[in-house]
Amino acid sequence: MDLCHKKWSFSCVAVHQISVVDDDESVREALCGLLRSVGFAVNAFASAEEFLTSDQLRNANCLVLDVRMPGMGGFELLRQLAASHREIPIIFITAYEEDGMRARALSGGARAVLIKPFSEEAILSAIRSALIAQ
Repeated sequence: MDLCHKKWSFSCVAVHQISVVDDDESVREALCGLLRSVGFAVNAFASAEEFLTSDQLRNANCLVLDVRMPGMGGFELLRQLAASHREIPIIFITAYEEDGMRARALSGGARAVLIKPFSEEAILSAIRSALIAQ
């Protein structure tokens, strides 16, 4: 972890707002801790609906989004954001690797798809790439 922090802490000079949307509390806590430790400002949400009704909808520079959640899933949130012309880079995370899911996510506008469990390096690289491309 220390090596990862040393490599990434310098790259977050401008504070970027990252929103994490996942129904699994342990995933939210772990991601928030990691992202804060390298200098990101982070908000966590237990559902897509909670994110949509928050003020972070307009502030988020990147969205780390679970594919499968009770209620509205990640793909539905992606469609709603696209329909409302909100261009937030999205990193999908999922524990379920389904045929065609990665291609569907990327063609729908997601910047990356990571299968849980993923490494710290993988999530940080995906977020960095999404922010650079923004």
